[in-house]
Amino acid sequence: MALRDLVPWKDSSRNVAVQRNQTGNPFLALHREMNRMFDEAFRSFDISSFGSSGMIGWPSVELNETDKEVKVVAELPGLDQNDVALELSDGVLTISGEKKSETEDKQRFFSERYYGRFERRIPVDDIDQEKVAALFKNGVLTVTLPKLPTAQRKVKRIAINGK
Repeated sequence: MALRDLVPWKDSSRNVAVQRNQTGNPFLALHREMNRMFDEAFRSFDISSFGSSGMIGWPSVELNETDKEVKVVAELPGLDQNDVALELSDGVLTISGEKKSETEDKQRFFSERYYGRFERRIPVDDIDQEKVAALFKNGVLTVTLPKLPTAQRKVKRIAINGK
């Protein structure tokens, strides 16, 4: 497979490539044509309108909650701790920063990597702000948010009865 077959072409020359490949594997040709149709359909959407960053849901996060704490783990590959900012204000944890490109645009032929500013806002309640801790290791940010003692008492276990 040639590198040009991986590039989502923006002009009608893509149809010529699909017709040329139909002599080989018809399922591969159908797959490429369907990908082209979906690319054209979704190209008109402005993804930045769905969130504050250019990419929906980046960075990927995982939330874990126990009776005593909330733990937020964010994957930030290619970044170091100086590229990331954390802020806890009014019950919202904000993870923000910027991922810079390693090459200039004129050197890039094709890229699916994400570059630019990002921001994720995660609502958290009843957190002891004085004991919040963060660790950044191997591109993974782990934020531990201990709950206030009053929040720990609010948890009530409810028994589930069978029929």
